[in-house]
Amino acid sequence: APWHHIENLDLFFSRISFSRARKNGFTCMLIGEIFELMQFIFVVAFTTFLISCVDYDILFANKALNHSQHPSEPIKVTLPDAFLPPNVCSARIQANSFLICILVIAGVFWIHRLVKFIYNICCYWEIHSFYISALKIPMSTLPYYTWQEVQARIVQIQKEHQICIHKKELTELDIYHRILRFKNYMVAMVNKSLLPIRFRLPLLGDTVFYTRGLKYNFELIFFWGPGSLFENEWSLKAEYKRAGNRLELAEKLSTRILWIGIANFLLCPLILIWQILYAFFSYTEILKREPGSLGARCWSLYGRCYLRHFNELDHELHSRLSKGYKPASKYMNCFISPLLTIVAKNVAFFAGSILAVLIALTIYDEDVLAVEHVLTTVTLLGVGITVCRSFIPDQHLVFCPEQLLRVILAHIHYMPDHWQGNAHRYETRDEFAQLFQYKAVFILEELLSPIITPLILIICLRPKSLDIVDFFRNFTVEVVGVGDTCSFAQMDVRQHGHPAWMSAGKTEASIYQQAEDGKTELSLMHFAITNPKWQPPRESTAFIGFLKERVHRDSSVALAQQAVLPENALFSSIQSLQSESEPHSLIANVIAGSSALGFHVSRDGQASRHLSEVASALRSFSPLQSAQQPSSGFQASGRDGEGAQPRGASAMTASGADARTVSSGSSAWEGQLQSMILSEYASTEMSLHALYMHELHKQHAQLEPERHTWHRRESDESGESAHEELDAQRGGPVPIPRSASYPFSSPRQPAEETATLQTGFQRRYGGITDPGTVHRAPSHFSRLPLGGWAEDGQSARHPEPVPEESSEDELPPQIHKV
Repeated sequence: APWHHIENLDLFFSRISFSRARKNGFTCMLIGEIFELMQFIFVVAFTTFLISCVDYDILFANKALNHSQHPSEPIKVTLPDAFLPPNVCSARIQANSFLICILVIAGVFWIHRLVKFIYNICCYWEIHSFYISALKIPMSTLPYYTWQEVQARIVQIQKEHQICIHKKELTELDIYHRILRFKNYMVAMVNKSLLPIRFRLPLLGDTVFYTRGLKYNFELIFFWGPGSLFENEWSLKAEYKRAGNRLELAEKLSTRILWIGIANFLLCPLILIWQILYAFFSYTEILKREPGSLGARCWSLYGRCYLRHFNELDHELHSRLSKGYKPASKYMNCFISPLLTIVAKNVAFFAGSILAVLIALTIYDEDVLAVEHVLTTVTLLGVGITVCRSFIPDQHLVFCPEQLLRVILAHIHYMPDHWQGNAHRYETRDEFAQLFQYKAVFILEELLSPIITPLILIICLRPKSLDIVDFFRNFTVEVVGVGDTCSFAQMDVRQHGHPAWMSAGKTEASIYQQAEDGKTELSLMHFAITNPKWQPPRESTAFIGFLKERVHRDSSVALAQQAVLPENALFSSIQSLQSESEPHSLIANVIAGSSALGFHVSRDGQASRHLSEVASALRSFSPLQSAQQPSSGFQASGRDGEGAQPRGASAMTASGADARTVSSGSSAWEGQLQSMILSEYASTEMSLHALYMHELHKQHAQLEPERHTWHRRESDESGESAHEELDAQRGGPVPIPRSASYPFSSPRQPAEETATLQTGFQRRYGGITDPGTVHRAPSHFSRLPLGGWAEDGQSARHPEPVPEESSEDELPPQIHKV
């Protein structure tokens, strides 16, 4: 078979996902690649022309033209008059050695991109053939297929063609692991605050600097560059899996980071010139057409990484954050300064008055435009007025920061604990601005990136070399048929769960092993809802079952108290402002109902009421879906009242059919409409779960001392962790270690902690040899509406973190059997 044993499945699945996410065929991607090559040639050629082939004295009328043939005629300067003859232009280019050097480097880079373009076209053609011949999806109908439908066909193709020869069947998680192998590592390192991207600067305070250039260098160092930690795209180098030579490896990594930082310094002028030129050509026309566009906001690169779930594809993240864009913009607009508004109104009045006079004079006599600097003045005044208007809020809008922040939370799913109840504070606004920054700030950071990136690599990243080596050793597992992956991406509550996020009693993770901000639990729920056919391991299934029981219990309390989703004017206004569909109005109902009742109860009672209302919404979600779904092909299997899994999605995937197969009609538009409906309900379901789990976490935080903060302190050395442990024994406050090589989970001696972990490691592996898979009693679960599954399975096994003091070089292979 032509698709038997595809060697690089990571790249193959990534291109399949990219093709579906772009929702276009081979022709569109081919044309796009060609225009990218042409764009690079245009930028280089046009810049060279402007430098060497234009006589600016004539263009600016500083030098008179020589019209010897008709001296009596009036002088009229045309644009070609300012262009130098080809021989003069060529001579000026040859005389500029610096320009020639830049052109040579640009030529080499363009040839590299051309070779890459040819390779990509061959790969895209292979994907094109795979869609048509293997998946039986014509490229004309590809936009009407969801990713889950394409993925279901890939899983089926594995059974027929064995595209992966290392295992008979592929799961949804296997495909996600291959596509997001390196991105899951990056999300985990940001979650554990291992990467140096947060800084405290004089005058600026706490800042975040994370650009595309810095991200590119991180990936170059860790994953695919020469001398990286991975020997190929799916396997970590063997020496990084052993603890005996960790100091030597850390020194080697530190040296490599130093050389890459020096290379960035040497290439800084070229990269900076390219960044400036590209930004100028890209944004000047937009700024002229829409001067207020730079005042718009966008999700920062750091925000996208911080808010990303484990095992979340790019198009899934983009869709989720796009839904939170409007409430995030409205929230940031709540903090416009009244003083700044007054100044902006008056500046706009003065500038508008001058502009009105100039426009009137121009209408009366167009020769006014020929006066020097008049056109420039008109342009600058127009830009100034537009900028001032961006600081003037709409006087007819009333903003409620707390409600807006809850709406934002429903979409972005992650939020520091101290934001809740403090949405009106400027500190919260400043911290949220790190996730949701101005477009102008984004452009400025990208322009400064060539200068700042080498400093971060050499000064900030090099001291973390030992922590990075320990991170990849402790949090890498080998999954059969997939290769080495980040253990956090397994979403194993037992290994990486957090006690404050409903994992108390279900997790064995130390502080070092726990994912922060509920990343494991929320990622598990997101993946389960997005992929309802996926069968998780035993511990994850138990966690989802426990969550279902909590929803049922809390919703019963809400029904008993008759506090479910009241109708009120505030709800109606939010519903009309935000939602155009039933799922969104359900979220608005929950938020408005919580707010309307919050004035009559105490803070604790209000939190409990919030929890009950979200649980009641989740319980009512199943009947609501049944009413919304098309009558043909999507009948609900029952109304147990506890639903969280979209029944339409379940019915679709369980039968192996897609929206087009089960629809009553045969048109692609009907299939796309049903797919959109199912996607909206899955998104709304996850939004409700995010609100519900944050309310549970808030209740847990009120019962126990606060454990984490938004700005976790920098603690890099294991020795520092030991000092903090001693401080804890004296009763002092203990800040949570960010990236310590081996922090401790409870106040006890380091030797005791090491002995405990060594005992656990020997118990798991029996000293040197692995006794094999531990067989557990099968656990039977009925199909859970919250994303649970009927499964007779065994627990997934993860390796314990290897103690730093260990000198064993021959450790058992870390095999994670799925």
